[in-house]
Amino acid sequence: MDRIQIYKENPRYWQYKGKPVLLIGGSVEDNLFQIPDIKEHLDLLSSVGGNYVRCTMSCRDEGNVWPFKKVGDLYELEQWNDEFWRRFSNFLELTSQRDIIIQIEVWATFDYYRDNWEVNPFNPKNNSTYTAEETGLPTVVKTHPTRTENNFFWSVPKENNQQTVLKYQHKFVEKMLSYSLKYGNVLYCMDNETSVTPAWGEYWSNYIKDRAKEAGVSVETTEMWDAWDLSHKQHKNTFDHPETYSFCDISQNNHQKGQTHWDNTQKFRAELSLLRPINNIKIYGADTGRFGDDRDGLERFWRNVLGGFASARFHRPDSGQGLNENAQNHLKSMRMLADSMDIFTCKPGNDLLSNRSENSAYLTSNPGIEYAVFFPNGEPVDINLKDAEGNIKARWLDIAKSQWAKDEILPGGKVVTLTPPGKGYWAVLMNR
Repeated sequence: MDRIQIYKENPRYWQYKGKPVLLIGGSVEDNLFQIPDIKEHLDLLSSVGGNYVRCTMSCRDEGNVWPFKKVGDLYELEQWNDEFWRRFSNFLELTSQRDIIIQIEVWATFDYYRDNWEVNPFNPKNNSTYTAEETGLPTVVKTHPTRTENNFFWSVPKENNQQTVLKYQHKFVEKMLSYSLKYGNVLYCMDNETSVTPAWGEYWSNYIKDRAKEAGVSVETTEMWDAWDLSHKQHKNTFDHPETYSFCDISQNNHQKGQTHWDNTQKFRAELSLLRPINNIKIYGADTGRFGDDRDGLERFWRNVLGGFASARFHRPDSGQGLNENAQNHLKSMRMLADSMDIFTCKPGNDLLSNRSENSAYLTSNPGIEYAVFFPNGEPVDINLKDAEGNIKARWLDIAKSQWAKDEILPGGKVVTLTPPGKGYWAVLMNR
């Protein structure tokens, strides 16, 4: 019961230690276990209400170490680099102590292509354990991962059944699980932005679940596809197969902007074959990046949470807010709002809003009980409170300042106008 698992009362959300939990976060890096000041970073995240981080099992950045031991000029895949696993173990312990949920990405896709493959221990030219001839693995991969030109991701039995490669893939995953299965704060995603055969993710999801069962625990798994369009056939491999994946991740939809961003997710949410948590481990958008500006990133964060999704985390710089001052303020404000309501009983939908311009207001509600509206830029909107009897208390939250700024009393049973106290980011919480 202490492990992260699907919330029994509403399977669109998670529960942890027996209680429903909304996962929100942001961080400076994706492979946080590799950074030197990890304790301070997690403390900062906790201080602003964050409880959710990403953990790619990645080694490609400056100062990172690889999981295998280097003997002379070559890696030995039968031996471990103790420092890598010390860092990983320390990260698991620190997050567990702070009730921070980790979403691991087992295979860090970009570590296996282009310049990163040139130095990866799994590359046959970099290890003394196997050769290119024995494995069929390339020693050079010059293309982007979307071209899927590294046979490393085709080793599974339903594809190339490359047992030599698979042996050491098993070895790596089993070593990772020997640490992570001891902790209840871990979710498992097979890949980052993958375009490879569905058989790959299916194999590893089942493999991890089987190892967990042998250890006497259960785990939750998903896959992250590369397609930005949620209607792309890639996503059906997750959406239509709850027997393989117990939750979904729709991070790539966070390339979409404005009203389209909301509409796409709401269409998917309504069509999901079996109710499951839907996570957003990466929310793009920063003035420094290529996938939208600061406003896009901050709006996406709020639309995801009020859109009824189980998690929302700001992507690392330079493509996201990370845990900068913007992220800290919005995380703190989101936690203030979520802690003041029962978001787990609410449903998203703008059908109660009128006189609404595009991308001006977003609503989640339990009609007659409570309503929450997010305003990206302070534009007024009308809301139908027909199901609410008597007077309704409205509390205005100044998101950028993380302050409750104004209270007012609204009449229930009719349409009323909501006018934010100013421009900029605002939310209002209304309940009896």
